[in-house]
Amino acid sequence: MDSSPHKLYHVHDFDSRQCLEHYFSDKPDMAFRDDSLKFVIENLTQVFSEGHIKGDILIDLSSASFVHHLYSACEFFKNIIVLKANNRCIMELKRWVDERTGAFYWGHTSTLLQEKEENSDQFQDPEAKLRSAIQHVVKYDLEKENITDPLVLPPADFITTGLLDFISKDQDDYIRYLRKFSRLLKPGGHLIIIGILGTTYFTVGKDKFHVFTCDEDFVRKVLVGEGFIIDYCKVKERTSVSDLTDYKAIIFIAAHKEK
Repeated sequence: MDSSPHKLYHVHDFDSRQCLEHYFSDKPDMAFRDDSLKFVIENLTQVFSEGHIKGDILIDLSSASFVHHLYSACEFFKNIIVLKANNRCIMELKRWVDERTGAFYWGHTSTLLQEKEENSDQFQDPEAKLRSAIQHVVKYDLEKENITDPLVLPPADFITTGLLDFISKDQDDYIRYLRKFSRLLKPGGHLIIIGILGTTYFTVGKDKFHVFTCDEDFVRKVLVGEGFIIDYCKVKERTSVSDLTDYKAIIFIAAHKEK
């Protein structure tokens, strides 16, 4: 039995909308703009600008229902498959994809992208491009050998994940889940991990959720141990002031799978 006093993201009820409001909104008191929004967009823009990552299929394994990390990707991948842990996250994402009333507002993040891009005309409407690129939203089950069983996904050219910290109870879990995600990749395929370092919890509403505590050295060693070559890594020390979560830094790491 899990001894953690906190809930688990993929097991317990998770309010995806409240999470977006806490960590990704345009509200003046949202403390995490530089870390959860700006840092992520800047590094994704940098990685894709190098021109090494491209292909047909991108699989996204991220927590909650955030989308801003996929803006740059949809310029290179026209078939994006998003995997989510629970129905609330799926419903929240589909509300935005379908442009339904009450969908979460992401306009502030597309503005951040345009500020970063040298040719802003190319990204006049990144939200519309991303909506058209998201082909499927699929529920996954981490306990299955094929996490999308009975659906068998085509091998991906690229995987993005901001999930490993939230679903892993310990080092063994982290390695096991990374291994499962890796099986979704083609040989030579690319992987981006967005994670938080030195943390134990994050808060959504009245609930605290478990986060696996790790550091940069651990993430690097695990990737190399699983047959990845690290191409790019940036770590940003935390600047936000908030008791919603206790992370120390955020990591962005890009790697490719050895053939």
